Amino acid sequence: MGAGSPGTNIIWALALISTLSLIHPSEGDRTGMSRRDAFLSKESVLDMAPSSYDDQYKGCTEAMEAEIPTLFQYEYSSNKDFAEAWDSATFRWEERKGKMVVPPGFKDQYAIAIFAYTSSGPLHRIFNEAVRQAGQSRQYYLTNFNFKVLHYYLTRALQMLDAVESPTCHKVFRGIKGVRFKSEPRKPVRFGQFTSSSKDDQSALSFGEDTFFSIHTCYGVNIRNFSFFPSEEEVLIPPFEKFKVTDFSTMSRKNIITLQSVEKSSVYN
Repeated sequence: MGAGSPGTNIIWALALISTLSLIHPSEGDRTGMSRRDAFLSKESVLDMAPSSYDDQYKGCTEAMEAEIPTLFQYEYSSNKDFAEAWDSATFRWEERKGKMVVPPGFKDQYAIAIFAYTSSGPLHRIFNEAVRQAGQSRQYYLTNFNFKVLHYYLTRALQMLDAVESPTCHKVFRGIKGVRFKSEPRKPVRFGQFTSSSKDDQSALSFGEDTFFSIHTCYGVNIRNFSFFPSEEEVLIPPFEKFKVTDFSTMSRKNIITLQSVEKSSVYN
């Protein structure tokens, strides 16, 4: 499991629950995938996102499943944004699950986590901001990352859906407003967060054109059936997918980046 293995991290986190305090970032709403595009700078370099918490939970899912219920109670009671999104997602899943076919062993919590992530409140933004920073150190993960449950459930959901998905790779697009990402051909990069994309280029363009990505992903998963916005044809890319930049160009002050999936790349595994 590598640096800061999640089984150990969760045990320490449970021990620290009584002393942890939750810091609420500024809130905001959105409609559709644009909610997941919260980057602070106008220009940003696309790199390997070295501070990302990118755990795949290899070899420790049983330990995690045993510890998660206690941690869930803490994060649910401490984090209003998480609790509200979770409640809304639970209601939506109860409406849909009788009509869905899911992989064997796919738990309700996995589906609810995806619905919560795609909900219209601020959870997605706050969560992704936290994911991009939580891997900077074990201590930071333990004391500052208040989304351990959501990260685990989302990761497991994508892994289980990906295992039965056909085709296994997707051509997708991602449009961003307000940030122009820069990169270089042949450079290895990761998004370092759970990254929303669309199979429909026009849908992706509607969310922004300052940076436009054309992405070949082999670990992103089609979550249309688990989304509050199924018409977006969303494919969700995990933090640990590594890409190679195959093309970078600028046109009318818009940056266009083409990415090709290479492999999984995790510090925390």
